[in-house]
Amino acid sequence: MDELTVTMDQLRVGLYVELDLKWFEHPFAFSRFKIKSEEQIGVLRSLGLRQVRYKPELSDVAPPESAVPLPEATATQAAPAAIPDSPALQAKRAMMAQMQQRRDDAERVERAFTSTARAIREIEKNLFSRPEESVGQATALVTQITDSILSAPELAIHVMGDTAGNEELYFHSLNVTMLSMMIAREVGLPPEVATVLGLGALLHDVGRKNIPDKILTKPDAYTTAEQNLYEMHAQYGAEMAQRLQCLPAVSALIHDHHELFDGSGYPRKLKGEGIGVLARIVTIANYYDELCNPFNLAHALTPHEALSMMFAKHRAKFDPRLLQMFIRCLGVYPPGTVVQLSNGMTGMVATVNTERPMKPMLVVYDRDVPRLEALMVDLERETDLNIVKALRPSQVPMEVYVYLSPRKRISYYFDASKPLPETAALA
Repeated sequence: MDELTVTMDQLRVGLYVELDLKWFEHPFAFSRFKIKSEEQIGVLRSLGLRQVRYKPELSDVAPPESAVPLPEATATQAAPAAIPDSPALQAKRAMMAQMQQRRDDAERVERAFTSTARAIREIEKNLFSRPEESVGQATALVTQITDSILSAPELAIHVMGDTAGNEELYFHSLNVTMLSMMIAREVGLPPEVATVLGLGALLHDVGRKNIPDKILTKPDAYTTAEQNLYEMHAQYGAEMAQRLQCLPAVSALIHDHHELFDGSGYPRKLKGEGIGVLARIVTIANYYDELCNPFNLAHALTPHEALSMMFAKHRAKFDPRLLQMFIRCLGVYPPGTVVQLSNGMTGMVATVNTERPMKPMLVVYDRDVPRLEALMVDLERETDLNIVKALRPSQVPMEVYVYLSPRKRISYYFDASKPLPETAALA
């Protein structure tokens, strides 16, 4: 459908309009929106424009007189007048300050994430040369994470960038730990049990050290013999945990983290509640992260696809109550998901608050806003705006993709009321 224009005297509540102004040249949160009040009409008329575009298919009403097709050039429009110092402008200034604070918060959380990944690298590097010291450091780190997450009145889950240093090998352990702790918070595990869970999650793949690299890095499907050898990492890991004098519950978790609720897992084909609850938690976190971040990234699913697959196709593999808690915490659109909004714009879910998972924080593409100053929209505040659907990165135009920077790898970290220190004290 052709875009149409209306003159300023044709503006009505319910029209969906698009402004041909840069974002900072008007006081509204977006350059395209549905008019909600006569006050907004008054502000629009004060901008010095002669006409604005409108979309009939997104409007609740039609303009009072016939609209004309959009001309090829907009040179007939007057230059925008100075924006009046209205309540709308004051609200926009406040919003700009809030967006800057959110960017600052995201940078702080990303530094903490990188420091934690670096600490995990040091722990794993020294695990067998200095076992007692390394296990002590791992326990202290997990205790710190546990205290921060369980004590926070609200917990915000951030998606991390791809520029967090050279700690990629340790992101999986950190992701599984963080996602497991998120479930622990939802379940209401006591801190001492959550610490056991966190240590087991952190070390869940330690047995892979005994698997040849040519198996771990093989891009093709395993032969039966290779699969059998790979599956031994669960047994090897449990034995290593025993040698490191970890608690028996930690060894059991490591041994059973690939057991599945329907009995199709390994190494013992355990089923249902025959699997320990801590292992059931780590199984969900581990399965999700491997769908999002496989060795061959060409096979990676988006966070939305991974959750959808786990719920729709593989639901029987997981403890149903724990899976529901996991999905409720991450939301239908987990951090890192690219989405289309009800106003036609495209965004990426940047942060989910576990208390309000259906109202995430988004980074939104706007060609008139520099990428480093991208709009950050809180759906809890923008009550007229909602997510229409998730998009695969391949469905997004290249300039939008580059602007939003959907991550090659999806890593999560938390922002709590008492965040972890930016510098890892254990590194």
